[in-house]
Amino acid sequence: MSRSIKIVATPALDRPLTPALLGEAIRARRTQSGLTLSDAAALCGLAKDTLMKVEHGVPTVQFGSVLQICAGLGVALQMVPWQSETETADEWC
Repeated sequence: MSRSIKIVATPALDRPLTPALLGEAIRARRTQSGLTLSDAAALCGLAKDTLMKVEHGVPTVQFGSVLQICAGLGVALQMVPWQSETETADEWC
């Protein structure tokens, strides 16, 4: 008999990004997709231990591994454009 997966709710994503928050979001995505840790790690092409470290918010995991997990599980990370110093200086004039 296969082991049941406890679904984890999506964390509040409106706070500053930290390794812990990213780990919570990845774990939520994995469990909501019905994937075990082993299955998700295999899907992402990484060791189970690496995925477990990311889910626990270990800050020393290689960034490339984090990106690989995000791509494998469909977690989108995006960069938001910022204004240059000259653009922000004009707003204060």
